[in-house]
Amino acid sequence: MKIRYFAWLRQRTGCSQEEVDPPPDVTTVAALMEWVGRRHPRFAEACAAKGVVRCAINQEYVERDATVAASDEVAFFPPVTGG
Repeated sequence: MKIRYFAWLRQRTGCSQEEVDPPPDVTTVAALMEWVGRRHPRFAEACAAKGVVRCAINQEYVERDATVAASDEVAFFPPVTGG
């Protein structure tokens, strides 16, 4: 699975992307966020506040209950604001 981090989440994880192999019980975005948070504690801090970190799977916005697969590209980013 490829994970990409955007904006200030790059600084929190120390990387812009990484290839990972989560354990078999990581089947949802929420579970993936928890697993990534154990690897990157500052990412976990950002995820603690609901709505601060958004997610896309294969370039489609998804909610935290969406299913993830080993072949997916998952992107985490802060909410986008416009003006």
